[in-house]
Amino acid sequence: MIEFASIFLLLAGAFFFLAGTIGLLRFPDIYSRLHALAKADNLGLGCVLFGLALQAESLALALKLLLIWPLVLVASAGVSYAIARRADALGIAPWRKAEK
Repeated sequence: MIEFASIFLLLAGAFFFLAGTIGLLRFPDIYSRLHALAKADNLGLGCVLFGLALQAESLALALKLLLIWPLVLVASAGVSYAIARRADALGIAPWRKAEK
């Protein structure tokens, strides 16, 4: 049962990574691209790490794997904020749908 849960979490993580990548390639401006990456990739990483933690040989290894996720969440939030702030300082306006 644990192996099925692990496989499900790994596949879910791969799906969220794919969704974040598609968002990066398809969204129109830097702000929406940052949103896609910050949300989807962090959720994907959480799923992958939980899936790997279920397969870990020891509790210590599982906890080390799970410790990666909050560290990446904090780093991702900080980097996304810095990129968005710099884009705003450069005068890059958010995308708006053209009115007809």
